[in-house]
Amino acid sequence: MPRGDGTGPAGQGPGTGRGMGGGFGQSRGRNGGNRSGSGPGGKCVCPSCGTKVPHQQGVPCVNEKCPNCGQNMQKE
Repeated sequence: MPRGDGTGPAGQGPGTGRGMGGGFGQSRGRNGGNRSGSGPGGKCVCPSCGTKVPHQQGVPCVNEKCPNCGQNMQKE
C-alpha cells in the first residue's frame, strides 16, 4: 500500500540520479588565462634575434615582421 509521503522504495521514482554539475573543470575562454599567447596585451618577440615590440590589439604577432631581421614575430 502506498505511503503518500513521496518517499517510495529506494531506487525507484522519476529521478535519474545524475543531477547537475557533470563538468570537467573551468574554461578561461578566449583571450583569458595565463598561457603564452593569451590576452590582448603583452609583447611580440622575434624568435631569431629576440627583439621585443609592444603587441598591437587586433593584429596577431605572427602577422608582424621583426624591425631588425624581418622574421615573423611570436606572442611572448
